[in-house]
Amino acid sequence: MPVFTWKGRNRFGEIITGERTAASPEELTLMLRREQISVLDIKRKREGLKIPLLKREKVRTRELAIYTRQLSVLIDADLPLIQGLDILAEQQKNKFFRRVITEIRSDVEAGSTLHEAKRKHPKVFDDLYCNMVASGEVAGNLDEILRRLAEYIERIARIKSRVKSALAYPITVLCGAVIIVTVILWKVIPVFAQLFEELGATLPLPTIIVIGLSKFISRYLIFVVIGFAILVYLFRRYYKTYRGRRVVDRNLLRILIFGDLLRKSAIARFSRTLSTLVSSGVPMLDSLEITSKTTGNAIIEDSVMHARQRVSEGKTLADSLNETKQFPPMVIQMISVGEHTGTLDSMLSKIADFYEEEVEVTISALMAMMEPVLILVLGGIIGFIIVSMYMPIFSLLQQLA
Repeated sequence: MPVFTWKGRNRFGEIITGERTAASPEELTLMLRREQISVLDIKRKREGLKIPLLKREKVRTRELAIYTRQLSVLIDADLPLIQGLDILAEQQKNKFFRRVITEIRSDVEAGSTLHEAKRKHPKVFDDLYCNMVASGEVAGNLDEILRRLAEYIERIARIKSRVKSALAYPITVLCGAVIIVTVILWKVIPVFAQLFEELGATLPLPTIIVIGLSKFISRYLIFVVIGFAILVYLFRRYYKTYRGRRVVDRNLLRILIFGDLLRKSAIARFSRTLSTLVSSGVPMLDSLEITSKTTGNAIIEDSVMHARQRVSEGKTLADSLNETKQFPPMVIQMISVGEHTGTLDSMLSKIADFYEEEVEVTISALMAMMEPVLILVLGGIIGFIIVSMYMPIFSLLQQLA
């Protein structure tokens, strides 16, 4: 949708300006009138040259955490909210995020609450963020809630980064190995094959296998690449379906070591998110619905939603989660203790601390184990190719001798 710059007068008689996306000037006028803004002027913003690959309408997790922490500090210092948003918008280098903050500032100035203004930007502020801000506005402790949010965002970002690093390392190495082996088979092996043919050498089985692979790569490489790209595309399409995501995520949890890492990571996110929401005063049913979307695994998400349904029927959270068979007994026991003693948020926080540390330990062990395994695998592949190429040469030398 196009972006419009507008100028108007709010209910206090003050002149305010801003930018907003709308289908037409008429739609924008209606939107502003609903916010008690009398429109004085609307102009379509002139768009410069846009290159899709360079266009960035995204807010990094680190940028969101910094913004949240800074807003908390400004509110704690008794600075008016509108002035605080002005300051944060001016110092924001991300143009998209700056525009979002400016629009939030305009909405707040027009009489909207902060959480309502943020809900208009779901790409930046999710349900968890908006619900916690709403809770802080109602309870009058917005600065404290924003500080908790900043800490939560930083913790979740840290654990996601560690898991991605653990998964990215072997994938990167294996992709590099595939490229190197492909180049050797495509460019180097044909030279040896031609030499052996000219010398009339008798080829052993390993050499025949390598030369056969080389001929296949030379003839059908483009089809292999296209086929692989199609498979990746179909897999991504399948994963976006309801059933596909659950089939893939269920099998991921069954993978040796990696499945355990993904489960621990999901439980850590579940516990940290639910603890943050409960301690901020968000109702339990709303908290569980929001938390289910942050686990990162469809099977765990379904389990949390099942537990939410059982809690709405009057069962305890511990018993509801125990029915799903997806959470370790220790987690169930600690949640049960928290429910009985009225310290559920504290217990969930302790669970999150424990599993975040477990994720760190598991990742460290994986990294230590994968390095020698990858070296052995890659060394074995390259060694097999080299030996298979030298075997006919040794045979020829023996014949000459």
